[in-house]
Amino acid sequence: MITGIGIDIVHIKRMERWLIDSKLMERFFHPQEIAIIASRGKSASQSLAAKFAAKEAFGKALGTGLANIKLKDIMVNNTFNGKPEIKMFGTALKAFSLSGADKVHVSLTHETEKAIAMVVLEKV
Repeated sequence: MITGIGIDIVHIKRMERWLIDSKLMERFFHPQEIAIIASRGKSASQSLAAKFAAKEAFGKALGTGLANIKLKDIMVNNTFNGKPEIKMFGTALKAFSLSGADKVHVSLTHETEKAIAMVVLEKV
């Protein structure tokens, strides 16, 4: 049963500034995400925008927004075959546990100017 759906869009240009601001990166992104983004080269801002959109979409899917959740407690990465996934720690894991869901689905896409993420929470 689907317990929540969230979607978000982020302008990639906005993220280009974030790449050079280590304080912002450390505030909003898990250390493993920062390392992955740094390895992306020219596509780093697209990756950053998609990951940030996924965090926002996750909050919307919870139905609570991101109040009381540290964004760096939400880690967006890819499985060995490229499928995006969300891993939760600390405040994000607590909010997810309270939601009643037990599975997260995430889809990411980006074009030249925008990145979009959709998150579906499911109770299996």
